[in-house]
Amino acid sequence: MPASPDLDALLACCQRREPAAQRALYARYAARMLGVARRYATCLAEAEDILQDAFVKVFAHLGDFRAEGSLEGWIRRIVVTTAINHWQSGKLRRRHQAAPEHLPEPAVAPAAPDRLNVAEVLALVEQLPDGCRLVLLLYAVDGYSHSEISELLGIQESTSKAQLSKARKQLQHLYQHQTTFLRL
Repeated sequence: MPASPDLDALLACCQRREPAAQRALYARYAARMLGVARRYATCLAEAEDILQDAFVKVFAHLGDFRAEGSLEGWIRRIVVTTAINHWQSGKLRRRHQAAPEHLPEPAVAPAAPDRLNVAEVLALVEQLPDGCRLVLLLYAVDGYSHSEISELLGIQESTSKAQLSKARKQLQHLYQHQTTFLRL
């Protein structure tokens, strides 16, 4: 449910399609939602496109928000769904759909072999094949269940579980490869 009377008033103004209110709502959530979109995009420009498309949907369907959860959670779900739709329509497909036979050298070297910062983890995640990367992000980062992931991606629940397992193994391999590379 909305956190404050101010947010209730802002949502009411947005539903009346008042541009100032829409700008205020966008300003309130855009930075956090850009971070969500960026995880699913291959570059910042694509994340910005996803964010823009998502907020168009937010404003078009604001009347559907039932206030049973947080507004931020509802917007986050729209951003994730929009990112998945972009990916499925081919806008975010990487050049190589299959897992690479030879893994690229790490883009970011960690300061200490046993401790990675967020940027280093994300750099490793970005090296995963799309299917593995999407399932990993949906499950481990955004908290979707395998049944929700299967519905979002149009795959079997068992495929979602297999992709998650494959993603974990590939991340472990990438991490080991990176730390071995650093010791040389």
